Formats: sequence, structure tokens, C-alpha cells
Amino acid sequence: MPQHVCPPWVGYLLASPLRKLIQNPTAILKTYVQEGMTALDIGSAMGFFTLPLARLVGPKGKVFAVDMQEKMLTVLDRRACKAGLGGRIETRLCTQESLGIRDLSGHVNFVLLFAVVHEMPDALQLFAELASVLKPGGVLLLAEPTGHVKASAFEVTVKAAQAAGLTIATQLIIPRSHAVLLHKPPTNP
Repeated sequence: MPQHVCPPWVGYLLASPLRKLIQNPTAILKTYVQEGMTALDIGSAMGFFTLPLARLVGPKGKVFAVDMQEKMLTVLDRRACKAGLGGRIETRLCTQESLGIRDLSGHVNFVLLFAVVHEMPDALQLFAELASVLKPGGVLLLAEPTGHVKASAFEVTVKAAQAAGLTIATQLIIPRSHAVLLHKPPTNP
């Protein structure tokens, strides 16, 4: 079991427009996400990153938003419809045992794990699941909050990602976060 899962009321704080002053989602994502991509937002909550992801992938792209709290996803669906992005976003309720994304195997270009791994019961299983859905050459942006996660714990998390076959592309600088961009190596011809 995770040590702590944010209660639904915290989702409203996380989706606050004021948060953009510190962590602007479009500025964080735009280098890694292009039109037409398939993106996966794990621990999407009420869509702070999901809605900007949907704008970046454009009308031909798709964003799968995964969360274990139905209330978070209900609010996200409502916000997506209000923003005219409902057709680009598919929400999925996950469990402690599985993200419920097996059907996306090898189809995802970009995965976002922002402030969520520390809430997961098994990082090794999480990264194995994510590596299986990433296309060869696909990328995963991993960020954990410095207020909740020590640098040493973040290093352990990165090692779990590497054990699943992901490699470090670059260290990232994101305010109030430990962050790294990982990628799934392309397959050899």
C-alpha cells in the first residue's frame, strides 16, 4: 500500500491556476510533446497537466489520464468537456494492482509521472507496466516533489525505471521537483 494518497479535495488545490506561476504545465511539456502523439498521464488527478497535454497533442492525438480516485476523474472529465477537449482525453480508473493500460502496449509516445511515484505501492511494477506501453524511442518525464521525496529516494526511483529498461536522456530542472527525462531505447533493425 502507498504511504499516502492525496484526498480528492487536494485535487482542487493541485489544479489551481495559481500553481502555473511555479510549475507551468505547457512550458514543462512543450519540448517533449508534439501534435498527433499518444500521451499517458499517470496520477492525473483533476487534469492540471492533462488539459495542456491534450492541447499539445492536438485533434489527431490522444491523452489517457489514469488515476485511482474516481472523483478526480469525474472532475477531469467535466473540465475537459468545458475546455472542448473531451474527445482527446480518455480517463481510466486504475487499481493498486494495475494501471489498466495493457491494451496500449507499444502505442504511447510520452508518459508523464509527476508527483505520483511516491504514492505507488511498487515502483518496479509501475515502471515495467509503463515501459511495456511506450513505443521504442518514447519518453517518460519523471518528477517528484522535493518537499515529499528526498534526493536519495528519487535516485532509488530512477534505478527502478532503469531496471525496467528505461535509460536517462537528461536531468531536468523543474521548480520544487527532482526531475529526469527517461526514454525507451529504439529497437535494433
